[in-house]
Amino acid sequence: MTESTTQITMSEAAATKIAAIMAAEGRAYLRVAVNGGGCSGFSYAFDLAEKPESDDVVVERDGAKVLIDEASLPFLAGSEIDFVDELIGASFKIRNPNATASCGCGTSFSI
Repeated sequence: MTESTTQITMSEAAATKIAAIMAAEGRAYLRVAVNGGGCSGFSYAFDLAEKPESDDVVVERDGAKVLIDEASLPFLAGSEIDFVDELIGASFKIRNPNATASCGCGTSFSI
């Protein structure tokens, strides 16, 4: 497990929501990954995890912990994990400076 955040951050809103979800679900971590596919080429995946894998980077803020696997790091470098609660719904958003395009729902992107 690597403690370096590779300049990946999370907003206060994301940290608050992640901590609440983890407490309700009895899990310690939210896992964020990048997978091939999606309407723009790559897609973000969110999952719950009980413990980190050996190649995970841990991003922490205010008691919230996010795991990111080594393969996803280059795609997420410099990103901010945020949580937005809008009229159309609430969701986690990745503000990714590496993305050159993204789909309307914000869950897939291209580089």
